[in-house]
Amino acid sequence: MNLSVGPVKEIFPYLRVKGAAEAIEFYKAVFGAVEVFRLTESSGRIGHVQLQLGNTVLQVSEEYPEYGLLGPQDGPSGCAFHLHVHNVDELAAMAVAAGATMLRQPSDQFYGERACMIRDPFGHEWILGHVIERVTPDEMQSRLTAVTTY
Repeated sequence: MNLSVGPVKEIFPYLRVKGAAEAIEFYKAVFGAVEVFRLTESSGRIGHVQLQLGNTVLQVSEEYPEYGLLGPQDGPSGCAFHLHVHNVDELAAMAVAAGATMLRQPSDQFYGERACMIRDPFGHEWILGHVIERVTPDEMQSRLTAVTTY
């Protein structure tokens, strides 16, 4: 393997958002994101914001329709972000109070987490979860097989 081109060294999720300023405030208030820096066009449009979210850098920009860069709007995004948190039920309630939509209520999952899924007010989906038991991959597979055998 040519290490000058791979393997991947880091990954930075980059969200395109209609209403970036409001989305950034949502991520700060609900997820505890910390703004590292912001680049703003002279028109006021947010060109780039870097947020620290746990040990991950989350990048956010306003939509750029003139380049075909759009947020997910009201439909499924085809992607979700899985956040490990301290208390799923509390954070889910906080997110919904801040404008998120509950897609799946918090419940205990076969893979050893209590988890739920929300859609933020800007169309991005988030799985929130916290560990309730340590489960080996073999046990997860056994449990998945049991719940999906029809």
